[in-house]
Amino acid sequence: MKCILVGAVGSTELALETIARSPEWSVELVVTLPLDAAGRHSDFVDIEPLARRAGADVLRTTNINDAESLARISQTEATFVFVIGWSQLCGEAFMALKPGSIIGYHPAPLPRLRGRAPLAWTILLEEPITAGTLFWLGSGADDGDLIDQQFFHVARDETARTLYNRHQAALEVLLHRTLAVLASGDRPRIRQDERYATWAAKRIPDDGLIDWRDPAEAIDRLVRAVGRPYPGAFTWAGEEKLTIWRSRLAAGDDQYHAGPGQVIWRDDQAFAVKTGSGVLQIDEWECASGRMPRMHSWLGCAPR
Repeated sequence: MKCILVGAVGSTELALETIARSPEWSVELVVTLPLDAAGRHSDFVDIEPLARRAGADVLRTTNINDAESLARISQTEATFVFVIGWSQLCGEAFMALKPGSIIGYHPAPLPRLRGRAPLAWTILLEEPITAGTLFWLGSGADDGDLIDQQFFHVARDETARTLYNRHQAALEVLLHRTLAVLASGDRPRIRQDERYATWAAKRIPDDGLIDWRDPAEAIDRLVRAVGRPYPGAFTWAGEEKLTIWRSRLAAGDDQYHAGPGQVIWRDDQAFAVKTGSGVLQIDEWECASGRMPRMHSWLGCAPR
């Protein structure tokens, strides 16, 4: 079975490795981003070296829907197209190249959490269970018929990194199952139940700005949801941007008389901040100077 793979992130790399190892499959063409567009994805991976080793041709493009990209894809002999780790919507002309044979992956239990940033939203919404989903691309965003899903529980202390890794494992399981099913000639299609559909809005780096008036639990959830490999939750310490990578709830809220955003204690390894409700301990942070915020200083005010 011959296929084309479209994508530019960690899940694309995993898909390429998995498909290339399958004895019944070959990857004829890999469509990915040029290196100067790597900033489009926080988890960008240059998969050209792996593609070359797998015997695949490589097309680099920033627009999968332009005439040049469509012509190159149409010239490639392939039964299926896998779109895994590509944020741009596939247009009508692209969909017409391999009608009914284009497969997408979404790191959410479709029809729930269609749309953007599903990993962050999974943590922010405190979803107890999630899934990876392989599905046939349809006319709308993530609304095509399902092929297969791999469900797993979400830990209460899940981070963007741990959830990302667990979705990688789910994708590998899904691909092993689906590649075998498709090679056998079967094309499973399960219609999504619109009664359970939800849509996740796009998130941008600025959405990681911490509001210290929020409860400590909510701020910690934000830190976990937008941490590595994503840009991170952040605040301001005077003129300096402070990115917070790891936090935890701390005891002693009723012992400190301070306002939200005020540093109430610090030692050589960590510092703590009073929030709208509770205290948040900061265990890992990053700033240009490398200095820890001063005792009793206020966080959260952007420079003017």
